[in-house]
Amino acid sequence: MPSAAERTRTLVQSTCSALLVVPGLDLARTEPLIPDSRSVGPEGDVFLEFAADSPAVRAATHAQGDELTAVLEITDVAPVSVPHRIRGRAWVSGWLTSVPGIAEPGRMMLRLEFGEAYVDDLWGAEDIEPEDFRDAAPDPLVLHEAELLQHLASAHDEQMRTLCGLLGERTARACAPDQPSAVPVALDRFGLRVRFIESRDACFDARFEFPEPVRDVTELRRAMHTLFEAAAS
Repeated sequence: MPSAAERTRTLVQSTCSALLVVPGLDLARTEPLIPDSRSVGPEGDVFLEFAADSPAVRAATHAQGDELTAVLEITDVAPVSVPHRIRGRAWVSGWLTSVPGIAEPGRMMLRLEFGEAYVDDLWGAEDIEPEDFRDAAPDPLVLHEAELLQHLASAHDEQMRTLCGLLGERTARACAPDQPSAVPVALDRFGLRVRFIESRDACFDARFEFPEPVRDVTELRRAMHTLFEAAAS
């Protein structure tokens, strides 16, 4: 399974919704501080791009040293229609400074020096240490996950339903004729998570591990083919 640090790096470097919170900044008088891009440097610092006239940029520019604290809040919502669509949240807190000269004209890059992080997702809730975050890598499928899940849900509905045959003691209930929904809800290099919807008010998740971690979409296709073959047999 992916570590907490890997999951957090994946969220930071994904297209998930993100909001920068700067304590003391009067957000009631400004637009939400939503960065235009996010990346992670070799030391584990998070780089956030904003318009040059953003309140976040003004606050970071006027801050002295490392006095300005900030929190990046990330919300991960499933890209498919399922009950309980929020898959997780992560918070990265640290010290905010401006980095002149590396953004396009009219833009400014801010550096959030990593202090601590916390993730609460489908795997559980954990704290992340700075060195673990620095050394972690995002999941190789992160930029393709939304499209892949949507494709599986729309084009492989029947094959998704056959996965209930791999659930053991839960098979009879999940495969009942009036309870057939099986929606792919999360995907990473280690496996696929499916949400089985038993009724309007009841659902449960099942995790299907790949024989070995995949490194790209080509290997993922082979892994999914093997998984569907196992379910069909």
